[in-house]
Amino acid sequence: MSKAHRGTGVRTEFNHGRGKCPRCGTENVKVLYEKEIDGNTVKICKRCNAELKNIAKKEARASKAAAAAAAPAEEAATEAPAEA
Repeated sequence: MSKAHRGTGVRTEFNHGRGKCPRCGTENVKVLYEKEIDGNTVKICKRCNAELKNIAKKEARASKAAAAAAAPAEEAATEAPAEA
């Protein structure tokens, strides 16, 4: 079975979507993912896109864990004056 439609979205891009990634500097790689970096919207490569997603996921987990750790401390602080 043929694969005639594979990559049709990239065919309209300049140089078939290939270029230099502004984040990692890798040349002749497909730069298809638009991300906002330092206030500018740039197209980055697949590896940088995955790395940014992983960083965001780790930060979300850390903030969620910090909020969960702070919640019992707040409960103890609100209960202590009520008992005294």
